[in-house]
Amino acid sequence: MTDKFLKKTYGLNKTKDVLAHYNAWAGSYDAEVRDNGYATPGRIAAALWKQYPDPFLNILDFGCGTGLSGLALRAAGFETIDGTDPSTEMLAQAQAKNAYRTLRPMNIEQPLTKGAYPAIVGCGVLSTGAAPPETFSVIINALPRGGLFVFSLNDHALSEPGYTRAINEWLDCGAARLLFKEYGEHLPGANLKSEVYVIEKL
Repeated sequence: MTDKFLKKTYGLNKTKDVLAHYNAWAGSYDAEVRDNGYATPGRIAAALWKQYPDPFLNILDFGCGTGLSGLALRAAGFETIDGTDPSTEMLAQAQAKNAYRTLRPMNIEQPLTKGAYPAIVGCGVLSTGAAPPETFSVIINALPRGGLFVFSLNDHALSEPGYTRAINEWLDCGAARLLFKEYGEHLPGANLKSEVYVIEKL
C-alpha cells in the first residue's frame, strides 16, 4: 500500500523536515492529490490568464513541486514558464512533464532576483507545512512595478493570521492592490478549500 503523506503535511514546521517530507512524497504526490480532486492549479492558471492573457508572459512557478501547476498554466495558454523548488525529487517529477522552459533548485536562504519575472505563481506554497508568511514579502519584493503574484492560501493557512496579515500589510499601505480573490475548491477529497489571489505590485 502506498504511504499517504497529505495529512502529515500541515504539522511540519522545520525546514529540514519539510524538505525530507516532500522528497519522500515526490513519487506518489500526483496520485494522492489527484485522488483528492486537486483543483487549485487550474484555478490559479485561469485567474492569471483572465488578468494577463499573453502566451509569452514570463512566469516563475515558485515552489513548483512535481509540476502540476506548470501543466495547468500550459493548459490555460501560457508557454513561457520556469520552475523552482527546494526538493530535488519533486523537480525530477516536474522535469518529466515537459511543462517548463527551465527548472532549477531553490535556495531558500537566497532572495529572488528582482524584476526577473513580471508574474510569479505560488500554488499551495504559502501554507503551514510549506512556506511561512514572510515568503509573501520575499516574492512581492522580487516583482517589478505592475508585476503580478498569483497564489493560494488553503484553509490551514487562512486559519493562521500571519498569512493574511502579510498580504494586508502591502495592501493597506498602497504598495500593492488586490485584483482578484476567490474562495473555492482545493482538495475536496480532503475537505479543504483555498482562496486564490491575484495581487499587483504598485
